Amino acid sequence: MIELSEVSPRDGLQPIAQWVPTETKIALVRALHAAGLRRMEVGSFVSPKAIPQMADTADVLRAALELPGLECTVLVPNRRGFDAAVQAGAHRIGFFMSVTESHNRANLNRGRMDSYAELAALLREVPKGTKVRWNLSCAFHCPFEGVVPEADALDMVERVQALDPEMEVSICDTTGNAAPDQVKRVFAHAIESWGTRFAFHGHDTYGLGVANNLAAYAAGCRVFDAGSGGIGGCPYAPGATGNTAMEDLVWTFRRMGLETGVDWPRLVAAADLAAAIPGALPGGRVRGVPAARGA
Repeated sequence: MIELSEVSPRDGLQPIAQWVPTETKIALVRALHAAGLRRMEVGSFVSPKAIPQMADTADVLRAALELPGLECTVLVPNRRGFDAAVQAGAHRIGFFMSVTESHNRANLNRGRMDSYAELAALLREVPKGTKVRWNLSCAFHCPFEGVVPEADALDMVERVQALDPEMEVSICDTTGNAAPDQVKRVFAHAIESWGTRFAFHGHDTYGLGVANNLAAYAAGCRVFDAGSGGIGGCPYAPGATGNTAMEDLVWTFRRMGLETGVDWPRLVAAADLAAAIPGALPGGRVRGVPAARGA
């Protein structure tokens, strides 16, 4: 069973310089939900000075929580974000930190083991019934340190997964510069060692987004992040572009005969909506294929 997590309302919008109205964000969430997507990152509780685009996360989350069957995730990097997420009633809290020291300092302004220690402490305070995901950014490539040795990535995966046997752990290709064989080896080791609770988050900077998702799938991963319209990027990962387009990934899985639970025409409409947001840099291929749009 494939599980898809839509990330355009968070990862897709966060790098846009000009303000995206809250109403536009909510409309996007509703369109994605109408397409059958039932898991979504709707925002992040981070410093509005660092990422101004996420300043209205509480308002977007409030609207998202009204949609039936939608699991709402918000990302948090520290105590302040954690407290805000708990108070706002998010279904899932997404902790995040980087595998590499350089990116963690650029993204979170602190050492990676400082982030690990604080998030590990917060994990013990998660309210009963609230789900958690721990996101490990730059697990394959870092914009400052280059290709990440697989042993280094797996060392951090091992540290994190040991904190809670039920917690989902996302191994992230933040820059879109992972190679499929690298992704397959890392996921195969993680799944064989610690079970099937791993997710893949990838970008399409070098056109390898779908290929890397398929490599993770071949290794046994069944939870995948993608962003409709292929929009997105990390403000603190120079050169990284948008997420793997949800429509490209869904098309691929459907072509392979795998069930996704997604309404294709409505997904294309939602992807068009995401791609048309002023300031967004859309990606993906399938929306540009006339024969695929009406499939």
